[in-house]
Amino acid sequence: MFDLADEVCQGKYGDFLKGKTVVLFFPSSSIRTRVTFEKGIHLLGGQAILFPSEALDKKEDIRDVCGYLNNWADLIVVRHRDIGLLEKMAEYAKVPVINAMTDVNHPCEVLADMYALSKMRQDFQKDNFLFVGKRGNIGLAWKEAAQVMGFSLEQCCGKGYEIDGLKAHDDIMQAVEGKDIICTDPVSAEELPAFRNCQVTVAAMRKANPGAVLNPCPPFYRGEEVSAEVMDSEYFVGYEFKRHLLEVQQAIVLYCLTQA
Repeated sequence: MFDLADEVCQGKYGDFLKGKTVVLFFPSSSIRTRVTFEKGIHLLGGQAILFPSEALDKKEDIRDVCGYLNNWADLIVVRHRDIGLLEKMAEYAKVPVINAMTDVNHPCEVLADMYALSKMRQDFQKDNFLFVGKRGNIGLAWKEAAQVMGFSLEQCCGKGYEIDGLKAHDDIMQAVEGKDIICTDPVSAEELPAFRNCQVTVAAMRKANPGAVLNPCPPFYRGEEVSAEVMDSEYFVGYEFKRHLLEVQQAIVLYCLTQA
């Protein structure tokens, strides 16, 4: 998929989706993932038809929803809390179903982050990663990525929020030592007190390896999981880091329709 993303950047596949229809289910709050999927489909020459995620929560059996979509859709992209629903759609749909985020993972986002890191790091698979946040879809997606790609991953979190199978720290100053890539995910207001020793600051980043970078998962909140100061520092990978969401999500579409 990284090779496909490179080819997309070179201007290939401009009419790949010509005459094809992609049906998307997205909540109204989605910004980056929705924008890049819709724009990516348009740039590949396809038609995007958007529904709110709640359209899948009706009484109608999902096998019947898919039975009708099979007549018209060439691809389905779904962002929904319940991964079980996506698994059922994948079972009944005759076309590929792309997971655009669930409560337990966010594969497209993390894949795009790894692609972006491959452009700025000598070999990100040899880097030491730290995930700062609770057991949730972002942390679990990074764990999946570490298992697939073979890089080292540890966690910094409040007690009781650990991800099974990861070495966990409850103090950011200790956790960042020896790390190259620091990833974050916000927590709720109720959970913040448990994470009071986990905020990523400039002082913390100075304890990481030389050249270390901060990759916060948006939306991030200055003054909570990250300090305002560190977001204005050289450690922040920058907004352009997420630019690669567009090419990677186009590559995912291409992969699902040609090689999956």
